[in-house]
Amino acid sequence: MAQAPQIYVDADACPVKDEAAKVAARHGLVVTFVSNGGLRPSRDPMVRHVVVSKGADAADDWIVENAKANDVVVTADIPLAARTVALGAHVLGPTGKPFTQETIGMAVAMRDLKQHLRETGEIKGYNAAFSARDRSAFLSALDQAVRRALREAAA
Repeated sequence: MAQAPQIYVDADACPVKDEAAKVAARHGLVVTFVSNGGLRPSRDPMVRHVVVSKGADAADDWIVENAKANDVVVTADIPLAARTVALGAHVLGPTGKPFTQETIGMAVAMRDLKQHLRETGEIKGYNAAFSARDRSAFLSALDQAVRRALREAAA
């Protein structure tokens, strides 16, 4: 049997850390929160906290170096999503939106376009507020991704 999947969370400014920990606990999986600091440690041995340097993309680099195919990655960072999709990970945004081989190219293109429009002043850089519906969609999507990863690990 293959090694059980792990859940990696790009934890800086992540609004669904508690939900990720709950889903991980329900399935008996290790969840690793990676951040530049400021997270409260957990007494749960299945919850790991990794604090990386303050350097740009340090958390992203750590996740890419440690995640494997069939692990689950939670991030709102499109470049990190692209890097972990390339590893074969199951990747979700905090609203439950999956990033896959089929969708990551469009996500990267839209991110680049929006960045260009912000830089040229065509649009403002506001993100929609995180809602209870987003939280619910994330919980459902994470549970599905974990179940899929567990099935693939057992196969």
